[in-house]
Amino acid sequence: MKFLLAPLAAGLAALSLRAPAPPKTPAAPKEYVITQYGASPDSTKLNTLAIQKVIDKASAAGGGTIVVPKGVFLSGALFFKPGTHLRLQAGAKLKGSDNIADYPLIPSRMEGQKLDYYAALVNAKQVNGFTINGPGTIDGNGLKFWKRFWFYRDSMSKIGKSATNLEVHRPRLVFIWGSDNVTIKNVKLHNAGFWTTHLYQSNNVVIDGCDIRSPFRPVKAPSTDAIDIDVCRKVTVRNCYISVNDDGIAIKGGKGPTAQKLPENGPIEDVLVENCTFGEVHAALTCGSECIHANRITMRNCRMDNERPVLLFKMRPDTYQVYENITVDGITGRCGTIVTLSPWTQFFNMAGSTEKPFGTIRNISISNVKVKCKQFAVLNGNPTDKVSNITFKNVDASADQAAFPNKYSDIKFENVTLNGAPITAAAQAGPAVTPLKPD
Repeated sequence: MKFLLAPLAAGLAALSLRAPAPPKTPAAPKEYVITQYGASPDSTKLNTLAIQKVIDKASAAGGGTIVVPKGVFLSGALFFKPGTHLRLQAGAKLKGSDNIADYPLIPSRMEGQKLDYYAALVNAKQVNGFTINGPGTIDGNGLKFWKRFWFYRDSMSKIGKSATNLEVHRPRLVFIWGSDNVTIKNVKLHNAGFWTTHLYQSNNVVIDGCDIRSPFRPVKAPSTDAIDIDVCRKVTVRNCYISVNDDGIAIKGGKGPTAQKLPENGPIEDVLVENCTFGEVHAALTCGSECIHANRITMRNCRMDNERPVLLFKMRPDTYQVYENITVDGITGRCGTIVTLSPWTQFFNMAGSTEKPFGTIRNISISNVKVKCKQFAVLNGNPTDKVSNITFKNVDASADQAAFPNKYSDIKFENVTLNGAPITAAAQAGPAVTPLKPD
């Protein structure tokens, strides 16, 4: 028996010494270069059908990366499917059509409400793991839409009426809906007709190293928010340059007196914005104008180069809002205010409700800030808003206007200087502030 067991023992010993097999590396998604499937770099030729066929083919074959090579490719709305990705090579530009007919009217989400609206240029609904990679450009070609908006708004103003953002039909640039584990990296997102990047009901999203722009001149690009985070959790925005003619990072989630009861609305939680530079924007980080609950929002190590708020609270008197556990840390540069908390009455609508909405703002920390600003802060919300535990720590600001409005007692200052003088108490100061209005 001993002689029979000896070979077996030797074999087992040899197996134990053998190095384990290396783990198999997942195969890279197959690449589908759009010019190999009928797309043309002739910037006057519409490629929507050709590119959509490539997306559909890749998804049907189990997935793949749709590659836009160097050149300008004109397209209307594209709908990415499960397993598909988008990559834009150096010198590549996916250019949006400026004809709204090239963007179908479909069930969608805009301005905190469920409605039919026009598709974006790039759409991904229920595409988990979706990625967009650069270094190329997605260009919304929005000039025609912007001009039409301003013409319509001016026409309404002349007859004493206001114009809403939705009345002039414009497409967003990128709309991600119900998709988790999404990455948008090293891509240029320019000249959106409407919002630039809209994330809705999507979790674990990373936007990294992107250049996001729309112009203030010669024609302003209205409502071209860089990144709208709408009913999402775990969103990271890092290493981006942002300069758009509206909010930089906008925290959304619903509006109206019963918004908190509607299943399509919800909280935004665990957002991190870091190592970004904000050029011209209406505000770098905005809570609102349609948001019911923002929790654990952090902006850190960012540079400002504008004359608008770093942190802006748009307090809607027609919506219950909770903004809590918000941290702003490590801010440098030039801004309008460090924080503005003011009423926001744009498109106020109680819809016949007898509710009495109010806002709750609590546990706001602003630290390690060194800026030149127009005014230190504006802390003056709606009469029924409840504001507590706002802390400024290690802040060095120089302001054109030393006094600043504040009507709340639970504001703390620790090692804070304004124009070289210490601020030690939250005394009321400065003139009354009027409600914010859209530009």
